[in-house]
Amino acid sequence: MAGYLVFSALYLVLTLFGTRLLGGLAEDLTKPLLMPLLALAIRPRAPKLLLGALLASCLGDTMLLFGGAWFLVGMGGFAAAHVCYITLFRRSLPRLRSRRGGGLRRGGRRAVAAIGCYAVAWATLITLLWPDLAPGLRIPVACYSLLLAGTATTSLAAGIRTGVGGGLFLLSDSLIATGLANWPQLPAADFWIMLTYLVGQYLLATGSLGSATPDGQSDRSTTTGAWSEVPLPLRASRST
Repeated sequence: MAGYLVFSALYLVLTLFGTRLLGGLAEDLTKPLLMPLLALAIRPRAPKLLLGALLASCLGDTMLLFGGAWFLVGMGGFAAAHVCYITLFRRSLPRLRSRRGGGLRRGGRRAVAAIGCYAVAWATLITLLWPDLAPGLRIPVACYSLLLAGTATTSLAAGIRTGVGGGLFLLSDSLIATGLANWPQLPAADFWIMLTYLVGQYLLATGSLGSATPDGQSDRSTTTGAWSEVPLPLRASRST
C-alpha cells in the first residue's frame, strides 16, 4: 500500500509540474502502475471482482493516454470496472422491506434515497451536457455515466468508506465529461480529476476488504469515427 500511496503522490506532483519539466513522459510511465500497485497491496484479502475492477481500470488508464480512437477502449475498460463494482456491491444491498411488516426497513430507505439522489444527478448532468457534447459521444457518455452512477449508488450499501469512494469516482469522471463538452474548467483541472480518482479508488478498494473473507469471497449474506472527435487535453489527465 505504501507503494500505491507514494506513486499516487508522485503522479499528482507530476500533473502540476511534470508536463512543463519533462514533457509528460514521467506521467505516461507512472500512470499505468497505479491501479496494479493498489491491486497488489490488497490481493491477499480482495474479492476477485475487486481485483477485476482495478485491473480493468488499469486498462482504462493506459488506453486513455493515447486519446483519439483509443478513448473507446479506455471507456470500455472503465465500464468493465463499474460492472465489477456494481456486481460486488449489490451483494451488500439490504432487503428493502421488513419481514414483519410491509414498510421499508431503515437500510432500505437509505438505499431508495441514494438511488433517487443519484438518478436525479445523472439525469441533470446528462441533460446539461447533451447539447455541448459531440454527436458521436452523446450516447456513449450517457451509457457510461449510468454505470458510474450505479457504482456510486451500490457502493453506499457496503459502508460509508466505499460510498465516499464511489461518489469521488463519479465526481472525477463528471469533471472529465465537462471537459469533453468544452465547459470552463477548474484551475489545474487534471490535478483535481486525478486526486478524486485516486482517493476514490483507494476508498472503494480498502472499504471492500471488510466484507471479504480470506479466500477472497464476500462474507455478506445479502463506432470508431465518432471517437476521433474526442479532444486531447493535457496528458496528465485521466481523459487523455
